Amino acid sequence: LPFSAAANLRPGAEQKVVFITARVHPGETPSSFVCQGIIDFLVSHHPIAKVLRDHLVFKIAPMLNPDGVYLGNYRCSLMGFDLNRHWANPSPWAHPTLHGVKELIIDMYNNPKINLEFYIDIHAHSTMMNGFMYGNIFEDEERFQRQAVFPKLLCQNAEDFSYSSTSFNRDAVKAGTGRRFLGGLLNDTSSCYTLEVSFYSYMLGGTAAAVPYTEEAYMKLGRNVARTFLDYYRLNSLVEGPLAPTPKTR
Repeated sequence: LPFSAAANLRPGAEQKVVFITARVHPGETPSSFVCQGIIDFLVSHHPIAKVLRDHLVFKIAPMLNPDGVYLGNYRCSLMGFDLNRHWANPSPWAHPTLHGVKELIIDMYNNPKINLEFYIDIHAHSTMMNGFMYGNIFEDEERFQRQAVFPKLLCQNAEDFSYSSTSFNRDAVKAGTGRRFLGGLLNDTSSCYTLEVSFYSYMLGGTAAAVPYTEEAYMKLGRNVARTFLDYYRLNSLVEGPLAPTPKTR
């Protein structure tokens, strides 16, 4: 699309980066639809998308486990690795996608012109309902409180997102995940999350009815994730004209 060059892409400009990954577990197909919703919205002509492109840089790796997806595996790669347990020391031979993404993230982190402010890894959950997030626990109370802001804002934008199901933890079994490893690596200006969405359905507030997820509903959650950055960075006043409904994809 013929977008004009945004201020954050001009040479020498300081960049605020949002890094998003998905489909590290091949069987978690809803993560791809959520990620598709994010991408479709960000490249659209929607006025919110334009403001986001002008102020933020989005780096998206939509499929971290392409060989596992191709083979129809549920959780592992071609070589039988659960890639989401190898972020601490990924091998360029055994875990090439993780190795490449991690090197890119570290390069950006070490670049004084780049502020890597968000890392979000998208998954799907086989037992929980709704969309929700996992975050990290920090001794710094201010940092801990700050990372609760984004999921609270997302809860206001997405009827299927549950803040009550969102949790912050430091479980030892999750130490090798992207969210845990990068939460320990990046500085206190960065927020790292796992975004989970149910394979099954979501509960609407105030009702006991379970609404089955569809491909469109997953993509809508992705669009709402993207929109939430407008609220987080308080960019609402920069949107030109009345806010149109978020466009449907496909």
